[in-house]
Amino acid sequence: MLHDNKIWMAVGDRPVYLLPNQANRHGLIAGASGTGKTITLKVMAESFSALGVPVFLADIKSDLAGMCLPGEDSESMQKRIAKLGLGEHFSYTSFPTRFWDIWGEFGHPVKTTVTDMGPYLLARLLDLTEVQSDALQMIFRIADEQGMLLLDLKDLRSMVRYVGENRKTFANEYGSVAPQTIGALQRSLLALEDSGGDLFFGEPALDIFDWIRTDSTGRGYINILHSVKLAQNPTLYTTFMLWMLSELYERMPEAGDLDKPRIVFFFDEAHMLFTDAPKALLQKVEQIIKLIRSKGIGIYFISQSPSDLPDPVLAQLSNRVQHALRAYTPAEQKAVRTAADTFRTNPNFDTKEVITELGTGEALVSFLDETGAPGIVERAWILPPQSKMGTITDEQRKKVIDNSDLFIKYSQQIDRESAYELLTKEEEAKQAAAEKAEKEKADAEAAKKAEKEAKAAAKTKKTEKNVVTKAIERTANSALSAIGRELGRSIIRGLFGSSK
Repeated sequence: MLHDNKIWMAVGDRPVYLLPNQANRHGLIAGASGTGKTITLKVMAESFSALGVPVFLADIKSDLAGMCLPGEDSESMQKRIAKLGLGEHFSYTSFPTRFWDIWGEFGHPVKTTVTDMGPYLLARLLDLTEVQSDALQMIFRIADEQGMLLLDLKDLRSMVRYVGENRKTFANEYGSVAPQTIGALQRSLLALEDSGGDLFFGEPALDIFDWIRTDSTGRGYINILHSVKLAQNPTLYTTFMLWMLSELYERMPEAGDLDKPRIVFFFDEAHMLFTDAPKALLQKVEQIIKLIRSKGIGIYFISQSPSDLPDPVLAQLSNRVQHALRAYTPAEQKAVRTAADTFRTNPNFDTKEVITELGTGEALVSFLDETGAPGIVERAWILPPQSKMGTITDEQRKKVIDNSDLFIKYSQQIDRESAYELLTKEEEAKQAAAEKAEKEKADAEAAKKAEKEAKAAAKTKKTEKNVVTKAIERTANSALSAIGRELGRSIIRGLFGSSK
């Protein structure tokens, strides 16, 4: 909720505000399950939207969609409003919302091309070895230099097969690649396709600037990525998030110090971004988080404990809301001490003890002040959200999707000419040429055979003619001889008086 053009987040001994010009310094919302992290996220996202700042957030539990509808009054809400002294400042309202979904089931489809994803993130998505990753980079290089667009997975599969079939040709310029490596890449691509990852690659590719928009009243759109199914595939979820960060970092121009962020991102279940991540990837993420704020982008991580995040990343998160943590085990007790040590001490209470005592909806809050220095930690109650709590019906969701001005842009899948089509045409041309050459060879052999048969037939005919002639001659001679004998007989008979 806004107050004096500041984000009013909580009420303790005094109101607690998040200053818009410090909001791109990133932040952390932490706490055990059921302590109120989702409410904090909603209140913060609503406030940014009201401020005219677009928001992106991943809805992992499907309980954030209610932002598109105004909140519903209840007795508990009335008590909360009265307890915090919100009075006339508070009102129920909806916020401009757009729904997105990689599978296209609960929002506009979210796609990118294989080329835009790049070999580095794709190698992580495919869980490739170092050798296989090098081979994938070589395949991308060959595709780029030969003008082969890699838009979807069938393009990449075709390119992998093409390089495998012609690996001897490419060996001198790009290095050799073993048939076993090609086979491993093909199997990994098939596994990704079977898990539904193929739906993420293709066109129309997401234009990241479609997320950086405001509605007709100047409020920032809240872009909600339906992530219930996506979170079941942690590798795909984290790769998507990293791609999005990389896309923003590469495409957004430098902005310097702004009065408010250009866009704010909330990454729920943040620990998944860093679990089992290679060191090189962690270094890249750390670099992006350090530098992306200069482009007017704020990143807020949501996780159960600050210890879920690497220290270099945690050091960049200046605005913090810490809900209750449990301390039943030595590891949990250590996490509590770590969380307490990250705050600027308040002399009125022991931060370490308070963390375990906080009620649901209560938090330790520390935001940057006007000078950019961390504020003294405050124990405070988070304000209630103004939009509907919980999820919405399928009909309500569909209405929002269908009425979106982006519906037409993202509703029709595009399959333009790319590597698959070009390589298929090339293969068909080779096959046609081979068939033509085979036909010409067969025709030549047939003609040669026919000529040979004609010569043989002519020779046979001549032989037969000679045989016939000789036979005729023999027959004629035989007939003449017979006639001669008959004539001889008749003459003889006549001479001797024989009866005729």
